[in-house]
Amino acid sequence: MSVDTTTATELTYEQIQKILIAPLQEQSVFLAAGPRIFDTAGPIRIPKNQPATAEGLGFTGENEQIGERDIEFDEVTLMPSTMKSVKTLTRYSNELARQSAIGLDAAIKDRLVNDVAAKLDAQFLSAAGDGVTTPKGLFAYTGTQTLAVGGALSLDALLTAWGLALAANVNMAGLKWLLTPGDFVALRKVKDKNDQYLLQADPTADGVFRLWGCPVIVSSRIPDDAETGRAALVDFSQIAVARDMAPSVKILTERFADYDQQAIRVVARYDAAPLNPEAIVTLTGITR
Repeated sequence: MSVDTTTATELTYEQIQKILIAPLQEQSVFLAAGPRIFDTAGPIRIPKNQPATAEGLGFTGENEQIGERDIEFDEVTLMPSTMKSVKTLTRYSNELARQSAIGLDAAIKDRLVNDVAAKLDAQFLSAAGDGVTTPKGLFAYTGTQTLAVGGALSLDALLTAWGLALAANVNMAGLKWLLTPGDFVALRKVKDKNDQYLLQADPTADGVFRLWGCPVIVSSRIPDDAETGRAALVDFSQIAVARDMAPSVKILTERFADYDQQAIRVVARYDAAPLNPEAIVTLTGITR
């Protein structure tokens, strides 16, 4: 009897598929939602008009002097020199690079870029940040409209938030909901007295979820726990993003040469602020 691959599998070369299975990852939400992006390496000022008012205006008759009035302006400032960047670096040996069954540098680069993008997205959707060293999160903006839910998120609460935006003369066609997966699923479970779901799937729709006519963005990166559950109704075109560097990759071949190593560095620097805070309605105090 001869020795073959079935009786001596320990001595054979095991085939390795040259692919890398990545876990399911949430796509970037904030930047994809449509804020206005301004590329700048330093501080940037965006002028804006004050809210419209009829104060000082009157009806003028024939041959009467037209009254004068002053117009006030304001501005939004972004990207102060103190704003920090998101930076990360990973070293790997040249032996590992040569012996890897997949393109090691490409695999590490993709992982680091995704991690940096996730960090930025989580910051933009958070209730943290000071606008000086770290960007303010959407739920930390000042001057926005706020609705304290004080209970489970309901369709009535969403309609009240929609009404706040309507009363503030917000462009209703540009609004989008920001909901956590748990809150969105809870709303989809709401039934009428006939045990029929109130939110019925439309077989002619394009796969975009809508509530009260506004598209829904579902994200697990919205800060959420039993006491501080949040949601928002946002016109993202009224949010400005200053971008110094999108996630940028640098391959370092000489820095760690004495260790016979290479490194991959990823750097990104952003800031964000609302142009018109009234176009953002935040819902707080959501419980389950």
